[in-house]
This record gives sequence, C-alpha cells and structure tokens, in this order.
Amino acid sequence: MLTYLSRRILWIIPVLFTVSIITFGLMHAVPGGPWDSEKRLPAAVQARLNAEYGLDKPVHEQYLSWLGGFVQGDLGPSYRFRDRRVNDIVADGLPTTIQLGVMAFVLAVLVGIPLGIFAALGHNRWPDYVSTSLSIVGIATPSFVLAILLIVVLSVQFGLFPTGGWKGPQYWVLPTIALAGFPIAVIARYTRASMLEVTRKDYIRTAHSKGLRNQSVVSRHMIRNALIPVVTILGPTLAFLVTGSFIIERIFSIPGVGQFYLNSITTRDYSLLMAMTMLYAFSVAFLNVVVDVLYAYIDPRIRYS
Repeated sequence: MLTYLSRRILWIIPVLFTVSIITFGLMHAVPGGPWDSEKRLPAAVQARLNAEYGLDKPVHEQYLSWLGGFVQGDLGPSYRFRDRRVNDIVADGLPTTIQLGVMAFVLAVLVGIPLGIFAALGHNRWPDYVSTSLSIVGIATPSFVLAILLIVVLSVQFGLFPTGGWKGPQYWVLPTIALAGFPIAVIARYTRASMLEVTRKDYIRTAHSKGLRNQSVVSRHMIRNALIPVVTILGPTLAFLVTGSFIIERIFSIPGVGQFYLNSITTRDYSLLMAMTMLYAFSVAFLNVVVDVLYAYIDPRIRYS
C-alpha cells in the first residue's frame, strides 16, 4: 500500500506540471492583458508596468520565472491588487472557502446517500418517485438560482437568516444549502442506481435465501458494496465544492478565494489565476488518491501492491 501511495502521490507532480503549461499558454494566448481597463493606460505606462512585472519577456521565460517561484512557494504578485501578494490573498480567503466547501460536502453526503438508498429500497413506489423528483429538481436548478430563492424565502419573507456575510453559524446556513443542492441530487442519483444494481446480484439473493433479516442484508451487504461507485464521485465533488464556490461567495458576500478566482479571469490577473487553477488541480488529483484508499477500506477484496 505504501509503495502504491508513494507512486500515486509522485504522479501528481507531472499532472500539475502539465496543467500549468496548458493554463499558462492559454492564458497568454487570449487577447488582452492585466492593464486593460475602461480607462486605457498610456503606452509608456503599460511598457513600464510590463518591465516591472516581467511581462515584456518571452512567454517561455515568463513561465520559467513563475515556475521557479511556484516551486519555492512564491505565487507571485497580484496585478489587480498591486499592494498584495497572491500568497496573502490565498492565505486570507482559503480557510473560509474550505470551511464552506467542507460543510456543503458533509451536508451533500448526509442527505444525498440516504436519499438514494431511500429511493432504491422503495423502487417504483412513492419513496422512489419523491426522491427522483427531488434529484431532478436539484440537478436542474443552478446554485445561484437556489441561493436567490433561499434569500427571498428564508431571509426576506421570514427573516430567519441574514442575506450575507460570514460572521457565525447563522450566516453559514444559506450558503451551505445553496452550494450543496446540486451535489445532493447527483449523489442521490448515483446511490440509487448503484443500490438497484446491487439488489440484482446473486449474493443478495443468497443472503435472503439464508433467512437473514432484510435490515441486515441492506446494511451489511447492499449499502457497503453500493458505495464503491458513489465514492468515485466524492473526491471530485469535494474538490469542486472547495474551489468552485465563487458564485455563492459573491452572492452572499463571503470573504473567500472564490470571488478572487472570478476576478482573476475577468481582469487577466495572471498570478492569481495560475494559483487558483493549480489549487483546483492539486485538490482533484490528491482527492482521487484518497478515493483509491477508501476503495480498499470499503471493499476488502481490493488490494494495492
């Protein structure tokens, strides 16, 4: 297992290297630059800024310069927020973004998996119809639409929760629900499909024929085996929730890094855009390794050597 983990973790390095080259190349291929704005700067000022930040060098030299700083933990200066380093922006906002993403992930798992099991055990009956309807609505409803509905109903109409900010538990409820809506629906659909597939297996029929109680068959045989395909999507789901919450952060005025990611795209803030892209790529790659480890824990038949 240790050899397998070491090899998988080392493979993250070439993955990040490839992502960085593609992102850096596409970023500089797009027309425009960090100094473009509604009030265009004089050419002399742009030339001075390009020289100051090294943007007057060839693209490959800029990449090597960025890569050298990245390896040393220096994410570079922000072109949009010129009085701040990217390291400071990430350090200030990342804990909040991680907290929001993890809370949404826990809610999605705690609601989505039972909802899928509930639907599968009541297949072609009202539990299945209710669960399937909720899942379809959740998949079809974008997170920002759900966020607006929650604000209108629970904040404006009933005054139960504040409309924005991140000052305490009362402020966390609506953003967490809005961000978790889509993953809940996806996890529920995967769980339902996996459970229905497991129910048709021969060992489930054998367990029933031995006279085991239905509750024991479900908990000891069906759920554990059905979770293997579901675990596959949990890693990317957590990575998405942690790094892809920028719309929710903007709607609820949450001081996370998601809103800076969106700004970096629109303002060509190269250093910040590279930092956020690499953070997302690392999250996906690392959590996929965690998923592989969970496979062996859930299914004792799986062994890595």
